[in-house]
Amino acid sequence: MAPVAKRLPTAPNRIELAIGGMTCASCASRIEKKLNRLDGVTATVNYATEKATVDYDNSHTPDDLIATVEKTGYTASLPPPPRTTGEVATTSDSPVDELRALRTRLWVSLVLTVPVVVLAMVPAWQFTYWQWLSLTLAAPVVAYGGLPFHRAAWVNLRHGAATMDTLISLGTLAALGWSVWALFLGTAGAPGMTHPFSFDIGSSDGAGNIYLETASAVTLFILAGRYFEARAKRRAGAALRALLELGAREVSVLRGGVETRIPVDQLAVGERFVVRPGEKIATDGLVEDGSSAVDLSLLTGESVPVEVGPGDEVVGATVNAGGRLVVRATRIGGDTQLAQMATLVEQAQSGKAPVQRLADRISAVFVPVVIAIAVATLGFWLGTGADGSTAFTAAVAVLIIACPCALGLATPTALLVGTGRGAQLGILIKGPEMLESTRRVGTVLLDKTGTVTSGQLALVEVVAGDGEDADEVLRLAGAVEAASEHPVARAVATAAGERTGERPEVTDFANHAGLGVTGVVGGRPVVVGRARLLAEHGLALPPELDRAVGAAEAAGRTAILVGWEGRARGAVAVADTVRPTSREAIAGLRRLGLEPVLLTGDNRTVARSVAGQVGIDEVIAEVLPAEKVDVVRRLQAEGRVVAMVGDGVNDAAALAQADLGLAMGTGTDVAIEASDLTLVRGDLTAAVDAIRLSRATLRVIQGNLFWAFAYNVAALPLAAAGMLNPMIAGAAMAFSSVFVVGNSLRLRRFTPYDAGRRAAARS
Repeated sequence: MAPVAKRLPTAPNRIELAIGGMTCASCASRIEKKLNRLDGVTATVNYATEKATVDYDNSHTPDDLIATVEKTGYTASLPPPPRTTGEVATTSDSPVDELRALRTRLWVSLVLTVPVVVLAMVPAWQFTYWQWLSLTLAAPVVAYGGLPFHRAAWVNLRHGAATMDTLISLGTLAALGWSVWALFLGTAGAPGMTHPFSFDIGSSDGAGNIYLETASAVTLFILAGRYFEARAKRRAGAALRALLELGAREVSVLRGGVETRIPVDQLAVGERFVVRPGEKIATDGLVEDGSSAVDLSLLTGESVPVEVGPGDEVVGATVNAGGRLVVRATRIGGDTQLAQMATLVEQAQSGKAPVQRLADRISAVFVPVVIAIAVATLGFWLGTGADGSTAFTAAVAVLIIACPCALGLATPTALLVGTGRGAQLGILIKGPEMLESTRRVGTVLLDKTGTVTSGQLALVEVVAGDGEDADEVLRLAGAVEAASEHPVARAVATAAGERTGERPEVTDFANHAGLGVTGVVGGRPVVVGRARLLAEHGLALPPELDRAVGAAEAAGRTAILVGWEGRARGAVAVADTVRPTSREAIAGLRRLGLEPVLLTGDNRTVARSVAGQVGIDEVIAEVLPAEKVDVVRRLQAEGRVVAMVGDGVNDAAALAQADLGLAMGTGTDVAIEASDLTLVRGDLTAAVDAIRLSRATLRVIQGNLFWAFAYNVAALPLAAAGMLNPMIAGAAMAFSSVFVVGNSLRLRRFTPYDAGRRAAARS
């Protein structure tokens, strides 16, 4: 009978542990397996965020879970409680700077390794006793620089596992150990000893061979790769920090009828606070007094500010763009929408399965095989009656030739060249973990505002009434609107200044909250706003203008009327305009085999209008930030690999949840930090280039890894046969490294997607 799968209680306890000591994705897998073997426990471990999310029943305690992780060879601890939006991180809050320690090891290793490699590879510079200087320089590199690899290899050994750390540690220690033996007990320490370059392959007892350049160079290369990886991983929590820092720091609370400035974390539910024009709203609440336009684009992606008045709900961290508001707090701290979005981002990041790196996949088989070959080589030579020196030389040669010198360059050099070329094209690639996703992506979710569109309101149409001049309508409307701070007003005023080249003086200006503005231009009273405002001032609305307003609103635009001297004279419409390159960029995504979907918090009419302009068939509109995450999860549950392109805070959680997140660099820091790729150009064609470049970089990394192992595998039989001249081994290793670097440099020839040329070719 098959065993019954263990079930958790209906409401399991949940805890999040900070995990330390992981060096690769297989470490995370090992911890996860150990935790899941406990009855009543379900755990997921994320290597990228270094966290374990554990559900457990009442038969276990957090201490039990921590002890299990520690028995596996790693550290675990409960993370500190989250800060509120009003708190500022202090130095004591920050974890130990592991990146600084890695950077120090890297620089020390670099300074010491360069002369060792130069002396070994240039026989003309091998002065008397050069080998002893090489030992003096190489030993600290292997011992100090390679300490993280040796420590990880020891942990793996204790638990019967082998990873790249095992091979790196074995190879470097074997190279150093044999060199020390050859220097002190063999002939390598003799004065005047040199390593002349020779293509001859002959049997050698190894007593005159030293491998110090191999030991130090391998340590340096692998250490450099780990440093750049750690630097990328450190950004994992930046999205959460950026979200928390979006909120207001202080708030003007009304106590006893007097305004008092207090830190926002001291605000209590039910208290009334004041929000002046231009200030952030401190927390979620209900407007009790005043009216204004609130810019929600930061959280919802809505391009047009929302008019609010008494009885309307407002959201913390949004910006008051108009008048003074008095708000009663309804939610504070972790209950606010901003805090809930931070939780969504964290859950999305923690739930994303880490990509198993190709080197670790291959090494799971390669490392044990190499060790087995080395042991078999030693046994074979001893069994044939050879002396111990010859047998040990052949065995060590196997380990040395298999030591992944080129492998240490395979990923870092491709990433270095690929990311450098990407930076030239306005694309920032954050790390190797996301490259595999670009190959498998099939669906691309596109945010509307700031991604497909410019994110800025602009004038799109001026409709003049019968017998009226459109330029005159715009000139007078722009003159009055120039005195207003409303985003719609700014769009009209800017367009009027550009088209008419003048801005008449306005007197008796008045702002009518939620309706429009009035003013006197050249002695002529002008009303700009909604039909209700014009009616209140006794201005008639001609049928043709009424129809024009209705048509504009049906097309997803914001239309306002302009009137003077008894009737409406015209209408102006503003909208968030589509980027010029968006349509061709969508076509480019389709050529890559991707299906674009428009995902937006804006209303359905606007969304369908924009989708029609750029050629997108599927539209998902009027979704909240949490619902965007649900859409991504639903598509993933259907078996699709999903990419998300966005620019706002409202997109951050979806960017983190998606298999591949692409943030427009013109957007918020939160979206950028939650993404895998950042598109600095602010142009959707950059998304096409980002996926193309990422796929090309992945292909280069795969090719590098293949050839790095191929050279080793081809040389293993020679090493096992005792026919591997040390200089030939060095030359082969150097050639494999040069090949890998040269292959990576091909990425410099990557050409960007030319939307304009392609569009012209099709017309």
